Amino acid sequence: MMPAKPRLVRVLDRTAASATITIDGDVVQAFAGESVLVAVLAHTTRLRTHEVDGAPRAGFCLMGACQDCWVWLADGHRIRACTTRVVDGMAVLTGPPAGPADA
Repeated sequence: MMPAKPRLVRVLDRTAASATITIDGDVVQAFAGESVLVAVLAHTTRLRTHEVDGAPRAGFCLMGACQDCWVWLADGHRIRACTTRVVDGMAVLTGPPAGPADA
């Protein structure tokens, strides 16, 4: 279970179209044009946990260069949260989905 207190506060114009997504099964209101990283961190305190030591991670470079913000979609595909834009109905997983890894 992810902590409830968000890591950041949006500065996006509140007139932007809203999008409903799920993050680890939680229904979340996001905004069109924002990154998945912003949507996740506006909802909770971490993006994912480190694979080796379990430490919380919140992204590093925020521009798609460092490989620190990989998350999964419910269909098993991995995406970079910092460079992927929110799409209405998107289902984001901060840990790997059950089943085979995507190719």
